[in-house]
Amino acid sequence: MIKQIVFATALIAALAIFFFTIYRIYSYFKLTRPAFPVRNFGQRFQIMFKIAFGQSKIFRRPIIGLFHAMVFWGFCVILFGSIEMIIDGLFGFKRALNFLGPFYDIMIAAGDIFGLLVGISILVFLFRRLFLHIKRFQGIEMKRISHLDANLALTLILLLMISLLGMNSAYYNEMTRLGHPVYGAYPISHHLSAFFGNSQVETVSVVYEVCWWTHILLIFLFANILPYSKHFHVFMSIPNVFLSRLGPLGKLTNMDSITREVKMMLNPGSMDESAIPDTPPERFGIKDAEDLSWKNYLDSLSCTECGRCTSVCPANLTGKRLSPRKILMDVRARMKEKGPGLVKNGSSYTDDKSLLRSYITEEEIWACTMCNACAKECPVNINHPSIIIDMRRYLVMEEASAPGELKGVFNNIENNGAPWQFSPEDRMNWARNLEIRDN
Repeated sequence: MIKQIVFATALIAALAIFFFTIYRIYSYFKLTRPAFPVRNFGQRFQIMFKIAFGQSKIFRRPIIGLFHAMVFWGFCVILFGSIEMIIDGLFGFKRALNFLGPFYDIMIAAGDIFGLLVGISILVFLFRRLFLHIKRFQGIEMKRISHLDANLALTLILLLMISLLGMNSAYYNEMTRLGHPVYGAYPISHHLSAFFGNSQVETVSVVYEVCWWTHILLIFLFANILPYSKHFHVFMSIPNVFLSRLGPLGKLTNMDSITREVKMMLNPGSMDESAIPDTPPERFGIKDAEDLSWKNYLDSLSCTECGRCTSVCPANLTGKRLSPRKILMDVRARMKEKGPGLVKNGSSYTDDKSLLRSYITEEEIWACTMCNACAKECPVNINHPSIIIDMRRYLVMEEASAPGELKGVFNNIENNGAPWQFSPEDRMNWARNLEIRDN
């Protein structure tokens, strides 16, 4: 009974902290702008199962992709055992879901195998980060805290796997020596249980309890660390893939307010005046955190900081300051910095800083070629160019700020109706004195 009270207290505390954090993030989402209507659910589920669960983009780098996929699939399988542990902890059971029979055996066996595979994968990841100095893990945006964050999360996962295998091994050893039925199948822990040798059953039971409590408390700790870490993608990547933009990469969305103005100029009678908002848009494009759409902010929370986007960016590869990963990290950091003030004081709040210029420079966003290599490579379907193009829109439409070459193009469009520096009357000069035969 004491164990149940202690467990329930720990569970309630963990849930309270977790939901407080989630509510805070939700309050930031309420500050954002609309993005697009969510439709085509069948197509979205297909994309989610292929990219999120199937890890299809991860396998573009097959070897390290396999290790990452094993970690992801392992978490999905081991979740079953974690749910059982919560039931056991609350009601004082031991292997409460064993009534599921063969299905239970399969899930426990899969969790036991993945416990080892995930542990090996994490050791590979830690070795790469600590000793190999992978180029895409470096960059001006990758501060010391970013590397510590990654190493801490990997260490916690490794401890989770060690405690899981320790718990299973002790359970198998204890039940076997006492002659009690062993619920579930343990293809890995069956062999590991031999390490207990001739230890007293009471000692093995203590090891089981220590590993059990270590594992479940690490789960509670890990769940509450994740929202403050880049590993929040553990929760956010699947929703982000489901809510991907379904149009082709490179397709730019029109701004509704501008589209209405153009249609009214071209054909004044074509617009229903009752459908026109009474108030003008507060701002064109993105300058600061409150100008982001909910999808922009969701993208930033889903970023794994893996660097695959930056590693294929042609601007970055040629020495430009642009790093698509940095754009997402800056969006996340800026919302974290300004969000509390906006929630407390409303949209009028200012701290005399902004996402554009204080975090992201004009040089960075104008370096982007809009090739969409970053969006194509991203394993969680983040659309980096959408944020960049909206920051460009702000500069051009609000501040009339653009590189000199673009200003020349704008002037030509305004004066000549085309990007080129030629009069409309001269457009057909190339066809003069051509003989056109009428066949």
